[in-house]
Amino acid sequence: MARQAVIQRTTRETSISLSLDLDGRGRAEVATGLGFFDHMLTHVAFHGYFDLALEAQGDLHVDPHHTVEDVGICLGLALRQCLGDRQGLVRYGNAFVPMDEALAQVVVDLSNRPLLVVNAARRPGSVGQFDGQLAEEFWRALAMNAGLTLHVRLLYGDNDHHMLEAAFKALGRALDQATSLDSRARGVASTKGVL
Repeated sequence: MARQAVIQRTTRETSISLSLDLDGRGRAEVATGLGFFDHMLTHVAFHGYFDLALEAQGDLHVDPHHTVEDVGICLGLALRQCLGDRQGLVRYGNAFVPMDEALAQVVVDLSNRPLLVVNAARRPGSVGQFDGQLAEEFWRALAMNAGLTLHVRLLYGDNDHHMLEAAFKALGRALDQATSLDSRARGVASTKGVL
């Protein structure tokens, strides 16, 4: 069964077209108008082995916030659609990723209980037009709309680019683990029988 989704979302602030294939090869075609954000989303797709096509137009003349948050909403909705009834999934994913002097850990549970926890030795500042606070807005929108319990730990780092890149790469790897199919699984990975 193909685990693919197409999301179209238009508001007064953004217009987003997104397609996601969970069982892809890590190909990404991303254009949000925010170069650093495009770079981070490409890492998620590459390290998650997802195929992601995304075009977003937003009111960047106001602030990048709407675009970043709405991309998180759309990616979350696409992920939720791809996961379907969540039968046969590994469910959990955990990845530590270094980027030079920085180290990040991301832990994911496809619990259908949305929650974001960010624990950072220090919050990253701006990289280009991308304010480090926007990463948290993206992760929150993704978690809420996909039904993820998402823990992001920025353990240490001196360079803001490196800290964020480590976290986005770790997100891709953790999602790859969690969304993998387990041939031994019967139903969903819960003693309750439902996620």
